[in-house]
Amino acid sequence: MTAKRDAEARIGISGWRYPGWRGAFYPTGLRQADELAYAAARMTSIELNGSFYSLQRPASWARWRDGTPDGFVFAVKGPRFVTHVKRLRDVDAPLANFFASGVLDLGAKLGPLLWQLPPTLAFDPGLLDTFLGRLPRSRADAAALAAGHDERMEGRSSFSAGADAPLRHAVEVRHPSFEAQAEAWGSLLARHGAASVTADTAGTYPRLDLTTAEFAYARLHGEEELYASGYDDAALDRWATWARAHLDAGRDAYLYFDNDIKVRAPFDAMALIDRLPRPRALGPAASA
Repeated sequence: MTAKRDAEARIGISGWRYPGWRGAFYPTGLRQADELAYAAARMTSIELNGSFYSLQRPASWARWRDGTPDGFVFAVKGPRFVTHVKRLRDVDAPLANFFASGVLDLGAKLGPLLWQLPPTLAFDPGLLDTFLGRLPRSRADAAALAAGHDERMEGRSSFSAGADAPLRHAVEVRHPSFEAQAEAWGSLLARHGAASVTADTAGTYPRLDLTTAEFAYARLHGEEELYASGYDDAALDRWATWARAHLDAGRDAYLYFDNDIKVRAPFDAMALIDRLPRPRALGPAASA
């Protein structure tokens, strides 16, 4: 009988390629090509957000996989073409293209998939139920979906399932109607096994702290100023308590800092990592 794996806290940053971080977080003279490895040695996960803006190439996914330590995990942000342009409607081909772009090539380093909805998209249970029902639940399901990609992906696709494993999905919402319909939204997510993202946005968007899946997901955009302000010791202690509550309940906890403007994100992430157990699959952290 296989022993049950202990729940893990995975903590990191949302993206890693920021010019303003050079000379502040990244040492002066560090090659841009080495920034991911430098950040990954100090984080336990990174939220990969380039996939939100455009479809990536298979070679990029493979490079990110091979440029990070064994046991590392990426969260992957789903494309805005699905969430913001198509607004979750008629998304079969865009979803197929996304999964055909090489995301499955991350292999064991593929963590949760994040779907961030636009502030103008209100709670629509029928639309959301249909969208969540289209999301693949396993690597095999994703590979089967990717096989239906359109002609734009010819010659630039890669979607071998590899060793099959479940896929996790998390949804971040920004329209106030989700707060008003929190109970219905939570029930809908739970029915699909998707996590509700707990988003700290300095009061700009709703903060829903719902437990709807076997894992928890938080995005920390800034406590007082969106994308800019940092987290002091008391705030970090509160988020550590939030994570421990999920770990104690057997749920993995993923937390990503997106307060990048003033170069607070990587330092806040490292400070939170120091407050929580490090995943066993990773070796000791590099020095700051």
